[in-house]
Amino acid sequence: MSFLISIWHSIKQAIANNPDIQKIIKKHHSFFVFFKKRLNKSEFFGLPLTILFLIFIYILFFLLGNIEDVFISNTAIFTDNRVVNLIVAFRNINAIKFFLWVTLLGKWQVILSFTLSTIGILWIWNKRLYILPLVISILSSEIFTALGKIIFHRSRPELAVYIEHSFSFPSGHATIAVAFYGFLTYIIIRNTKLWKTKISLFIGGLIIALIIGFSRLYLGVHYLSDVWGGYLIGSLWLIIAIGISEWLYYINKGNITFFWQTNFSRTKKYIISVSFILISFLFYIVFASTHQPHILLSPIIPKEIVVQNIDDIFLNESMKYTETITGDRQEPISFIILAKNDKKLVDLFKKSNWFLADKVNIHSVIKIAKAALFKESYLRAPMTPSFWDLKIHNFGFEEATKVNNVRQRHHIRFWNTNYVTKKGEKIYVGTASLDIGIKWGITHKVAPDIDTEREFLFNDMKKSNDIINFQKRKFVSPILGENFSGDLFFTDGKQYIILVK
Repeated sequence: MSFLISIWHSIKQAIANNPDIQKIIKKHHSFFVFFKKRLNKSEFFGLPLTILFLIFIYILFFLLGNIEDVFISNTAIFTDNRVVNLIVAFRNINAIKFFLWVTLLGKWQVILSFTLSTIGILWIWNKRLYILPLVISILSSEIFTALGKIIFHRSRPELAVYIEHSFSFPSGHATIAVAFYGFLTYIIIRNTKLWKTKISLFIGGLIIALIIGFSRLYLGVHYLSDVWGGYLIGSLWLIIAIGISEWLYYINKGNITFFWQTNFSRTKKYIISVSFILISFLFYIVFASTHQPHILLSPIIPKEIVVQNIDDIFLNESMKYTETITGDRQEPISFIILAKNDKKLVDLFKKSNWFLADKVNIHSVIKIAKAALFKESYLRAPMTPSFWDLKIHNFGFEEATKVNNVRQRHHIRFWNTNYVTKKGEKIYVGTASLDIGIKWGITHKVAPDIDTEREFLFNDMKKSNDIINFQKRKFVSPILGENFSGDLFFTDGKQYIILVK
């Protein structure tokens, strides 16, 4: 680093001494004087304000882009719905209870308690220059969030764990997570000398903001773009508050008091500070224990739609393909299965010697990680989610290869379409592929020839003797594409339609 810094100083000196550069500086003297002042580290209106201003403008354009994506171009809406459907698959009652506690860290009653304690601590430690910016950060961000909800009138997600009665965009919890906890982190960092400690504090504050935002997603009361919008609004007011603090610090040389200055001993200050912290956390615990919303655990059962023809499902071209979480096309649907119910579908694969994959949870993830590390067999290993019509797959089935370890497997994903035929058969769509190894240590690498896997699966299904009738047809044009992790695939675009006993 010392070597690189030395080289950089040499380069700067060489540029500054260049005759042509000196002519330009002389010709545009006023501009370069202004530019030099903007890079002055010793004055607030120099480099500090320049950096804050540039960050503010950058985040402002991010926010405008987020609003455009959601309410003008709608590009974020489909991703929002896929994220909601994905998170629903990971819900369990224990995690719900945990995130109900986490999300209350952004509730206004808790924030008010923490704010009053913070103001009290700042007052007795004579750090009062932070009080006004803190109040501005909290109140202004909340006002802007309330205005955003009124202006945009966005409805909440339908798969929420409990009912919220306000509008969805932007997330007030995400906003306050940045505006309050972000400014609190800034205060502590500003009064800490060690860089190692500063970095640890920054990471700690970032984790608090992220986990509060994620709690809103996990509980299903906000879309991803709502949380992102809240983070951006909170960041804008956090930057303004930091700017005001740095300006007050600069003009008062770090000393600013109101009315009078406290002269408590250091021990007494610590005792009072700890008391404030304990009181606020006690309030949080009592409030969280008593504030328990009614949890809606019953899943919403979509209404079945009768179709005259199977192809009516695929009138929209995008319905012919699976998709990534951001909506990019993946493999085309290679199987349509007509079965009386879910049990008949599962029985078909059971008789074909295929195993139903476990749901993704902490236990199954640990188990598959262990099996992949030690190259062990796991016949019901969970699968990474894939999307069709915004929803993740309902069923995953797999069969071991000759290698017989979790790194390689035949597998297929199926979606319950909620469409039924005139005769009452439920319509399921699916895609087949072959895992040939582990990629990045977190997901499988897929073999590109998905047509061979399609035929392999069909031959296995015929052995079950549960197939009444089948048809192989041209479904889409031949295609060369890639999945969400960048694995290439190719297919002739053909498809099986199978009627099950």
